[in-house]
Amino acid sequence: MQDLLSVLFFIKRNKVDKRGLVPIYMRITYKGKRVEISSMRKIQSTKWSSDGNQVKGNSSEAKMINRNLDIMKNKTYDIFQRILDSGDLITAENIKNSYLGNDVSKHSILEMFQEHNVKMEKLVGKEYSFRTLQRYKTTQKHLRAFISSDFKMKDYPVKNIDTKFINSFIYYLKTELDQSHNTALKYLSYLKKIVRVAYANGWLEKDPFYNFKLKLRLIDREFLTKEEIIKIMEKEFTIPRIENVRDIFLFSCYTGLAYSDVFKLTADDIVKGIDGNHWIKIKRTKTKTLSSIPILPVAEKLIEKYKNLESPTKKLLPVYSNQRMNSYLKEIADSCGIKKNLTFHMARHTFATTVTLSNGVPIESVSKMLGHRSLKTTQHYAKILDEKLSEDMDLLKKRISIQENGDM
Repeated sequence: MQDLLSVLFFIKRNKVDKRGLVPIYMRITYKGKRVEISSMRKIQSTKWSSDGNQVKGNSSEAKMINRNLDIMKNKTYDIFQRILDSGDLITAENIKNSYLGNDVSKHSILEMFQEHNVKMEKLVGKEYSFRTLQRYKTTQKHLRAFISSDFKMKDYPVKNIDTKFINSFIYYLKTELDQSHNTALKYLSYLKKIVRVAYANGWLEKDPFYNFKLKLRLIDREFLTKEEIIKIMEKEFTIPRIENVRDIFLFSCYTGLAYSDVFKLTADDIVKGIDGNHWIKIKRTKTKTLSSIPILPVAEKLIEKYKNLESPTKKLLPVYSNQRMNSYLKEIADSCGIKKNLTFHMARHTFATTVTLSNGVPIESVSKMLGHRSLKTTQHYAKILDEKLSEDMDLLKKRISIQENGDM
């Protein structure tokens, strides 16, 4: 492999200074590509030996310069060997950058992820939620497995990430890990943030995500009907923790708050609005947007029910971990005879559809209460309702048709 690497010295005769001296340069050639590095030394052109690749003579000046040139050459071969051992891409430019201390190859994607996650961990509860941190850690884990599988490397130089790398990662997520299209793109969005940091720092020549479209596929989100909400509401539970989970789920159904926002909700988030009624005003954990939600009677009763809750963190409701909540919700669904996959997040969808839009609340108001950044996000719920309305009308047409045929 070292036969492909050539290191030699030469003088630039066309760069003569006022003292008649010319600079000595080192030329690195690898696989036909060459780069040059100044030795920071100058001599008279007559003292240079092109055949010997060094300064002529045995003067103290000649010995000192030649010794420095040998040091430069040895350092270059050491850098070459180090890059070779690391498994990184070897180019003449990479060798030069490493020699000059501008080694962009030392910035690797997994190392960047780790540094990002360590910093994020210290901001959990302040600027980020624990769930967001976990998603970054999971993305890092999947990326590590992908790099090991496809490139047989422990890490990957961030400067080599391109569209091909991105598409290969998506393919790996969908095939090897059996992830859905939307889930794969969510992991990709976390990779995108780290890569954008690298680009901003000048470690990438161009942003590989610049023209890359991350288009999620719209899926119909499940929500509870009015009848299903009443079933859950009227069901009596003898186990306190199950009753607590039911109550918190219903609270979300009538406020539209996501799990992370209900979890951190305190009495300080309840304010008196301009209408004299109580409102929830909270900055959403996910989007950092402000949600302003009038408290409906059901939610008001639940707040009253838990007003004497003993909590060192002044939490408004006895919220368990998201995993435990979802586990208990499966039990609640079974006991109520609900066949849907009941999750805590379904409460938010239920608020958007059954509780608000279905009852004529303008979509702009629903969007504000949900804390959506864009009305487009909220419009998807309206689309679901249109489809449901179409199905209901089809059933109505069939009933009318049966009745008319019966009359005949």
